[in-house]
Amino acid sequence: MSLVAVEWIESVLIGAVQAGTVFLIASLGEIYAERSGVLNLGMEGMMIVGAAVSFIVTNALGHGYAILAVLLAGLLLGLAHSFLTVSLRLNQIVVGLAITILGLGLGGLLGNAAIRRGIILFLNPEAPERNLIVQEAEKLPDIPIPFLRDIPVLGGMFFRQNGLVYLSLILAIVMWFILFKTRFGLSLRSVGENPAMSDAMGINVFRIRYISMVVCGMLGALAGSYLFIGYQPFWVEGMTQGRGFIALALVILATWNPLRAILGAYLFGGVEALQFRLQVLGVAAQLPQFLLMLPYIVTIATLVLLSLESVRKRIGVPASLGKPYSRE
Repeated sequence: MSLVAVEWIESVLIGAVQAGTVFLIASLGEIYAERSGVLNLGMEGMMIVGAAVSFIVTNALGHGYAILAVLLAGLLLGLAHSFLTVSLRLNQIVVGLAITILGLGLGGLLGNAAIRRGIILFLNPEAPERNLIVQEAEKLPDIPIPFLRDIPVLGGMFFRQNGLVYLSLILAIVMWFILFKTRFGLSLRSVGENPAMSDAMGINVFRIRYISMVVCGMLGALAGSYLFIGYQPFWVEGMTQGRGFIALALVILATWNPLRAILGAYLFGGVEALQFRLQVLGVAAQLPQFLLMLPYIVTIATLVLLSLESVRKRIGVPASLGKPYSRE
């Protein structure tokens, strides 16, 4: 195999990790929500709000404050979703789609030049003039890990990345441990399977679902933030481009397991990275839209498989997923 071919494959693998981190962070939050029995179709809206807030606060105050603001925005969206679906017991599909529509509209509003300029000046009256008009931001710096960064292929994939890539992998491991090795995780899974029995055993179903949705909202917004400051640091309205819905399919592909979500996220990330690099090579140059369809074709195929009852039983869909719970 030629050196050029090796470098091309390595670039695809590195791109898979970079693009897949968006899906990984979002899917981790969605796994917790769905394990508790709450279906969150508002992930797309949460992600675009996270990207928009990150866009503004990064240009006003920097990356650190932007991530804090994004987490706060995600917390509020998670609480709003919980109040509507858990407390008021409204239809989870309708609420999720409403939050997606709200998020897309709010993202467009915050990205408006006049609105953005006003918010940036409010947050930082001494903001440089360039920050008031620019539609891009400085990417998060890479943090190469000594010695490990020099490993062929794997060094570039995992050990020469920015902090959010490392954080996503740590989160996947920690959230898997909490979900399957702790009492809280057992309570969360039992609420998603049989909330009535869990309630009878003294588990606070409403609190578990609130916590899970808040985690989901915060990670969804963080995924949108990474998309802007860690992957493609330039603002485009609607820049999530359906990634939130791809994350929903990834949760199914990962069978609601945070560790399996790592592989699934990098699979979807690899498809996204591959279609860009195939265009550079001139493959399907006359029909670039076909390559852009690839991630969504994989998503649709996953959802079709889920519709088969035999597949649903085998992969272990939470029994109470999407069903509101009432003590009455």
